Amino acid sequence: MNISKEQIDNLNAVVKVAITKEDYEDKVNEILKNYRKQANIPGFRKGQVPMGLIKKQYGKAVLVDEVNKLLQDNLNKFLTEEKLDVLGNPLPKQQEDFNWDNESFDFEFELGLAPDFDVNLKTKKAITQYKIVADQKMIDEQVERIQKQYGKIVSKEEASKTDEVTGTFTNEEKEISKTTTVEIDKLKSKKAKDAFVGKKVGDVVTLNTKGLFEEDYMLASATGLSNEEVKDLKIDLTFTIEEINEREPAELNQELFDKLFGENNVTSEEEMKNKIKEDSEKQFAQQADQKLLNDVTEKLIEETKFELPTEFLKKWIQLSGEKEISAEEAAKEYEKSEQGLRYQLIEGKLIKDNDLQVQFDELKEFAKGFIKSQMAQYGHLDPQEEELENIATRVLGNQDEVKRLSEQLMSQKLLDLYKEKANLKEKEISYEKFVKEVYG
Repeated sequence: MNISKEQIDNLNAVVKVAITKEDYEDKVNEILKNYRKQANIPGFRKGQVPMGLIKKQYGKAVLVDEVNKLLQDNLNKFLTEEKLDVLGNPLPKQQEDFNWDNESFDFEFELGLAPDFDVNLKTKKAITQYKIVADQKMIDEQVERIQKQYGKIVSKEEASKTDEVTGTFTNEEKEISKTTTVEIDKLKSKKAKDAFVGKKVGDVVTLNTKGLFEEDYMLASATGLSNEEVKDLKIDLTFTIEEINEREPAELNQELFDKLFGENNVTSEEEMKNKIKEDSEKQFAQQADQKLLNDVTEKLIEETKFELPTEFLKKWIQLSGEKEISAEEAAKEYEKSEQGLRYQLIEGKLIKDNDLQVQFDELKEFAKGFIKSQMAQYGHLDPQEEELENIATRVLGNQDEVKRLSEQLMSQKLLDLYKEKANLKEKEISYEKFVKEVYG
């Protein structure tokens, strides 16, 4: 067997594979002999069927199967030995004069090659690294929410702006009939707030959906409609009041602190606020990190210039699916996937150049940390090492979980690399301002 590579240009090559009779003959004959031993053909005893008949009946199929096996095994071996960084998979070139009745066969495969390029983390323009802080206003609002949540509900006869009302929203045209609880001071519309003041159980309040709540999802939840249905919805709703309640705030005492944070972990209002600030900023850090990953990714794609074997990749997309698609459909698919492919190549280059490998021991420790944080959400704050070890071992026995956790760990390694080497500028900002600046 002879395999050679013809370089077309920096991004395209053709591999030629020549297979002769000597490459496959022994294996084909061995298989056909085994077929002869097992063949049951009327008129012949088992094992006594003439070899000529076996070859006539099975020879072509065995030949094709064995040649294809030889072809794939040796092609893959060649690509590995030559250290060819191939995009997609080799595409066989069509040969009009190909004939399986010949004794020797020539095959050609088109290759799309990964480009050679460098990645510069010192981008032209500095990328903002957000440091999100929990300001005093946010902490005070969180304390107020906690006091309300754990406070005592007191029934009232007449509603005021600080009360909550339970009742049923109705609208015949949209077939709305949904019982819900509304905090009057959380309504966006001043007119709606005023409409509830002084009302009693049994009273009916008419409200318009436009501008009623701060967010569409709140209107969807209150009416039972979908997010799509409430978008730009402008109709009148009637709300029949069934209950009026006032929440007396819970006292900021040791009983509440223990309920929230575990026994004696927090012993004063000041410690409670510090704990809220610390926990909030841990969550904010995750959002800021995700934003940084996204921004660095976009900037690297924008500034890292290299060519791709575009025509090869379009052809590969066209031919490699379960069913062949048109050239136009393949071009559209390529357009949609090009940015992702570019970042995969950039990421692979960063991983290789900075030796960012995921070792099993560190993957296990990463899994333990993930499990510990999950357990903490359910109040299990201090699991034993043996318990974490056993759970981590079970989790890492699942290949899907290994893949998912490995990807998360690699993202963390890349994030650490960006923080160390990328062109960043830190910006301290409140969560409210972060949301407005980033998400509008």
